[in-house]
This record gives sequence, structure tokens and C-alpha cells, in this order.
Amino acid sequence: MRLSVFRSSKNIYAQVIDDRHGVTVAAASSLDKALRGDLKTGADREAARRVGGMIAERAKAVGVATVVFDRGGYRYHGRVQALADAAREGGLSF
Repeated sequence: MRLSVFRSSKNIYAQVIDDRHGVTVAAASSLDKALRGDLKTGADREAARRVGGMIAERAKAVGVATVVFDRGGYRYHGRVQALADAAREGGLSF
């Protein structure tokens, strides 16, 4: 399983992907209805933390506990690091 991160200038997205079967097992983004009203913007560290917690929760719900972190070529700092730290705190191991 792979935790893939994509960040745009306005939002951040995370997916847990099963590469053996080519399917997305769980997904979360700053555009989700649960987060959209609470966030000031989808492009800050707070949004990334919330998305990281949400993706960990959704991955654990489908039985995924260990993933490989795919930062998508982005440097490991700022929003990408905040998402990863929140996913670890939420119970994902990588």
C-alpha cells in the first residue's frame, strides 16, 4: 500500500493506493465536506494536518496499518511533513 500526496496552490490531497490491484483504497482532501467549512484555506499546514488525520482514520477503517509514503517529488517540509506527521499520529506506520 502506498500513501500518495498531491498538493496544489489551493488544496492538498492524499490517497492510499493498492498498487498490486491498481485501486484507491482510501482518499481524503481539503475539499471534503467535513473539512471545507472548518478550514480557512486548503493550502496551509492546518489543512494538511486535518487531511493527514482523516486519511489515517479512513485507511484504518479498511484495515490498512502500514504504508509506503510517496511524497510525489515534493520536498519533505511544510504541508507535506504536516500531513505525514498527522497520519503517523493517527496510527499509520511508514
